[in-house]
Amino acid sequence: MKYKGSCHCGKVAFEVEGELTQAMACNCSICQRKGSLLWMLPRAKLTLLTPDEAASTYTFHKHVVKHRFCPVCGIHPYCDGVDPKGNHIVAVNVRCLEGVDPEALPVQHYDGRAL
Repeated sequence: MKYKGSCHCGKVAFEVEGELTQAMACNCSICQRKGSLLWMLPRAKLTLLTPDEAASTYTFHKHVVKHRFCPVCGIHPYCDGVDPKGNHIVAVNVRCLEGVDPEALPVQHYDGRAL
């Protein structure tokens, strides 16, 4: 299925394709503060509808994950990264997807503080 997503003001917009069956809640220092629910996918499944430069980037710790956010409204719609096998992945914030009820998804809890 194809989903559209964006930040609050629409400056950062994208489409993502896949089967959304669950979300992940991470307790690392940034995810806990953001309150995002994440959907992990291969990076090729995400298509930007706005220029890549529309989103700002924040990295910390090992600087492996690029936390992308809107510099206008501050919403964090997705993150780019590389998994341990070297695959390019994206973590989409399901709270930023149109027509998705995040409360209806089962949530897997991930201990990001342990890293």
